[in-house]
Amino acid sequence: MSGLGAAFYGDDFTGSVDALLQFTRRGWTGRLFTGLPDAETLRRTASEVDVVGVAGISRSLTPAAMAEELRPVFAAFAALEPEVVQYKACSTADSAPTIGSLGRVVELAREVFGDATVPMLFAQPDFGRYTLFGHHFAAERGVVYRLDRQPTMSTHPSTPMTEADLALHVGRQTELPIGAIPIVSYADLGARLRGAPEAAVVLDAVTDDDLATVGAALHGLPRPVFAIGSGGLSHGLAAADPGSAPPIARSTPSSGPVLVVSGSRSAQTRRQADAAAAAGWMVRPLPLAADAVGAAIDDVVEALRAGRGVVLTSDDTDTRAAGERPVLESIAAAAASVVSSVVRAGASRRVIVCGGDTSSRITRLLGVEALSIAANPWGNVVLLRAHAADPALDGAELLLKGGQVGADSLFTDIAALGA
Repeated sequence: MSGLGAAFYGDDFTGSVDALLQFTRRGWTGRLFTGLPDAETLRRTASEVDVVGVAGISRSLTPAAMAEELRPVFAAFAALEPEVVQYKACSTADSAPTIGSLGRVVELAREVFGDATVPMLFAQPDFGRYTLFGHHFAAERGVVYRLDRQPTMSTHPSTPMTEADLALHVGRQTELPIGAIPIVSYADLGARLRGAPEAAVVLDAVTDDDLATVGAALHGLPRPVFAIGSGGLSHGLAAADPGSAPPIARSTPSSGPVLVVSGSRSAQTRRQADAAAAAGWMVRPLPLAADAVGAAIDDVVEALRAGRGVVLTSDDTDTRAAGERPVLESIAAAAASVVSSVVRAGASRRVIVCGGDTSSRITRLLGVEALSIAANPWGNVVLLRAHAADPALDGAELLLKGGQVGADSLFTDIAALGA
């Protein structure tokens, strides 16, 4: 490729990491920033790699707050003149009219990138996400459900999915017309995209080959191309124009016992915590009161120094201790305090953070400026190397885990890496 292949903004940190992984797996070089850097840093980095990303928090923001968050990022990306700008959205299209609105993203993109139709691809087959004739499907524990019947997404606490037709779902979030291009019309997808009358269109994909077909079509569109999509879109863009970077390492040397902090209320994260407890790890609720956090840090450091893994959970936390402060902010602040203290004490250098919104906040609270991929042991599981001005945190390994991601044994499996 010539010039910057893509720039992406991720609506949460775990999704941003997945996008970086999809590009990197296919030979693209990249760097993920934890916030929008200054123009010179962004320009210099863009001249050195194939893809740059900015990890954000827009999935948890109101439409007004999304505008404040996204406008400067979109403007900065436009100045880089990449081939494609991707708004990396969750593969389950998490969004609603009042929070994380994808319709608002389309509106904001038109302000910066023009009124070309926005392709939207949420499918990610290797993660059990499929779109067919505009309807979205998502796997959970080996069973593929229509999105509005998937056990987790149909009961999501902030963005419950009540509609599997993605054009209808996004259409409820904007007054702009939203359409779809079915897979049976992919013979000349590029022409269909150029001639589409809608502001945005949902695209189908069931296989990895479908992703590459979409990627090739986007590469053929006039710049700037703005698209919304999951890691499946990142996969398709890179698969259609592979890079030459070496393969990702499968592991890194063991960093001792693992600390897990969780803001996830997913049933899968709870199963992972229970499996760790059965393996002898210390598992307890994350305290939110300041005095309780201090006491917990002492216990966590002691357990880790004794070689015992630790999990601090939030689905059983007493949220009354948050007082008037938003619970999510309280969880992130308490977890960041524990992580910072543990790393500074040298008790652990490998930390798992569970929950997309929580990961975003904790990483920023820790002062991590950027992330690069250290290892991809299997599937979509990624160990990241933290880049920070603070030498105590620089080089620490982080795994940012979405609520539904990973086998029950994930925590103990990660602890065994490199041993």
